[in-house]
Amino acid sequence: MDSVAKRVIVIPDGFADDQLKELGNRTPMQAARTATLDSWAPRAAQGRSFNVPESLAPGSDVATLSLLGYDPLLSYTGRAPLEVAAQGIELDDEDWAFRCNLVTIVDGVMNDFTAGHVSTPEATQILRLIQETVAPRWREISAGLTGTVEFLPSVSYRNLAIFRPSASGEVFPFDQTTKSYPPHDYTDQEIAQALPTGSGADALRALMRACRDALQGFDVNRQRIAEGKKPVTDCWLWGQGKRPRLQRFAEKFHWGPGVMITAVDLLRGIARNLGWNVLNVPGATGYVDTNFVGKGQAAAEALDEYDIVVVHVEAPDESGHEGSVEKKIASLENIDALVLPPILDKLQTFDNWRLLISPDHPTPVALKTHTRGFVPWAIIGSDVQGDGFDSYDEGVGAKAKRICQHGYELMTLFLNGALQ
Repeated sequence: MDSVAKRVIVIPDGFADDQLKELGNRTPMQAARTATLDSWAPRAAQGRSFNVPESLAPGSDVATLSLLGYDPLLSYTGRAPLEVAAQGIELDDEDWAFRCNLVTIVDGVMNDFTAGHVSTPEATQILRLIQETVAPRWREISAGLTGTVEFLPSVSYRNLAIFRPSASGEVFPFDQTTKSYPPHDYTDQEIAQALPTGSGADALRALMRACRDALQGFDVNRQRIAEGKKPVTDCWLWGQGKRPRLQRFAEKFHWGPGVMITAVDLLRGIARNLGWNVLNVPGATGYVDTNFVGKGQAAAEALDEYDIVVVHVEAPDESGHEGSVEKKIASLENIDALVLPPILDKLQTFDNWRLLISPDHPTPVALKTHTRGFVPWAIIGSDVQGDGFDSYDEGVGAKAKRICQHGYELMTLFLNGALQ
């Protein structure tokens, strides 16, 4: 047996949900067949945490920072800057980063915030064409603003735009009054209510209109329509922010080295900011067709090199946004059957180990968007005395005695806290 201490965190994004009549007043978590979790539940210390402060919008950016032990009120500067870090791009002090979602808007309604889960090659081609045809006209489009805008492809519909001053001392009009809104919060709703507002909003709206006009003439869109797929009609700008400054995880918690396994740039970017490495698993898509087996195996193998391993699975969150009970349940069952077993098998070869499973935030299928509220967590390990519950779900979390009113408190408890 190896005496080195090991810690694994599994984040089923958007895992938590509400009771649904069609499931007999159970949540998807309660309805899912989760033999692995059920077998370990009696030996788990369970509780609940509140990961999103009232003053911040509920999203994976804020919630994940909290879950990983960082007070978002002190560390959060915006979603997009975290994702920029995933590409190894450095932001200067006066740069602004925005998320640039490729979406489908029909008759002024957000028809699909993923544009039919546009493929990464298609998205890359679209962003290249936008950069060639729209970006050079930024000064004209923005009615005279200086600087440049650069569109950067990422994964599928999730992409980026960076605004950089053209000379020292120049600044963009964006500030704390600039408001933008995530497209997944407005599925099947009119988008007029969700367009940017505040300082610099006119320029952002004009840029979005210019992208919409250009997209209509792209061959990649004509091909998608010919194949019966949804076209990419718009580039949706949101999640703006400036360069974050996060204390390295090893300095803050004296734990490491660490590694993140995810298909999502947001989590990759957070990992980079924490000083962790990132493992890319072939076939990891950030959707329900992701390589669950590969993620579990990669995490188990990573324990030979890393002392803290984080596995993020986006599938439950995407299922919640789609309003699909079936996909959400399937995602939970795949995590239980394919991701957890190899990790648990490997962990038990060490003397000192713990595993934490916790969603970042709820994504109720009935609402199709993120919500703010307590999420249940469970910790099992070599030195953990279980609470004796026969399952792990929202109902148990509500009854459990351990409560983290501030989600960032959970990390210290997980790493070294007494769980007897």
